[in-house]
Amino acid sequence: MALASIFEKIVGQNTNIAFEAYDGSNAGPDGADITIEVKSPIAVAYLAQAPGELGLARAYISGHLDVQGDMYTLLDRMWNITTNDLTLREKADAVRALGVKPLLMRVPPPPQEMRQSALAKLGSRHAKQRDAEAIHHHYDVSNRFYEWVLGPSMAYTCAVFPEETSSLEEAQFTKFDLVARKLDLKPGMRLLDVGCGWGGMVMHAAKHYGVKVLGVTLSKQQAEWAQRAIKEAGLEDLAEVRHMDYRDVPETDFDAVSSIGLTEHIGKANVPSYFEFLYGKLKPGGRILNHCITRPTGAEKTFNKGGFINRYVFPDGELESVGWLVRQMEDLGFEIRHEENLREHYAKTLRHWCDNLDANWADAVQEVGLGTARVWALYMAGCIVGFERNKVQLHQILGVKLDDEGKSGVPLRPSVTWP
Repeated sequence: MALASIFEKIVGQNTNIAFEAYDGSNAGPDGADITIEVKSPIAVAYLAQAPGELGLARAYISGHLDVQGDMYTLLDRMWNITTNDLTLREKADAVRALGVKPLLMRVPPPPQEMRQSALAKLGSRHAKQRDAEAIHHHYDVSNRFYEWVLGPSMAYTCAVFPEETSSLEEAQFTKFDLVARKLDLKPGMRLLDVGCGWGGMVMHAAKHYGVKVLGVTLSKQQAEWAQRAIKEAGLEDLAEVRHMDYRDVPETDFDAVSSIGLTEHIGKANVPSYFEFLYGKLKPGGRILNHCITRPTGAEKTFNKGGFINRYVFPDGELESVGWLVRQMEDLGFEIRHEENLREHYAKTLRHWCDNLDANWADAVQEVGLGTARVWALYMAGCIVGFERNKVQLHQILGVKLDDEGKSGVPLRPSVTWP
């Protein structure tokens, strides 16, 4: 059995994907808009070591497997395909066709992969030093690279599109403004923004609502970029970003807390203490807005140790269901006042980021290297498929800390309509 034929059997004959392999074999329809090229035996070795998404990712990131055509289209067609779809006879035929050498060849993972042994040396999952390294791995890639991918807003979280035709910048402004209005921000209030990224929410709240804001991030590069942006915008009197763990924030009595894209890094075991900590930072009547990626149900695993995203993108990242998160917030004392799912908006956000990466591909490769650029192309295209097919969701949960008499301070109806 030729190598290309093996890949075709795995992917299927009706997916309109062509295959080319180093052994000279070809498979798939003529004129297909997507071609997978297996360039060396190392690609096969990667797949033998880690059958499924991780092995294929290693082969692609290292350059031993190539894709001609649109990555999103490829992943959308392959989204539910695994080697388990082969019969035992087909698997045996594949092994005979490949020979023993590629199956026994030991090749190290690409350097972009976060080694589990390296993380283990920094303590248990979500220990402070280990969290700092995980954040460094993902966010300290290159501020210039992120500027190309994210655009002027430097917002690396789900945008909110008021219209189908809204630009990414309009949608990111709408997201920040939605958070601000849900928190009912007013001049003179104090806001704590945990996991503040490059300071988008910090600057939005200070500039448009006159709020005094403290943002914290574990990424040194993010903090340095945000501090410069705050100074350039003339917002130093209201806005501050610190390079620090949110658990080390000494101030208290905030009027509001925003957590936009941080809960995914906390870890399921630490979520109760996370919300307890934020509860303690709020005044009575203070509000919290938690914005994070979630699983669609409570039946899925929260942590995929051997998955591509855990190894290459978000080390130690964990996703819970929105129902579980709501229960933790309630049990810690928050009253839930509003909740919404924005998963379609994240798919649209990711499409814009993919387009930005494509438009700046040559510069991105020069800045971070081909392997890292390929990690991002694969990751973002795959996430579009995940959000579109309801494999992951994005939820905003609004809670309030009641006063001693059980009063929320929330009006009978919001004074401003939330989209």
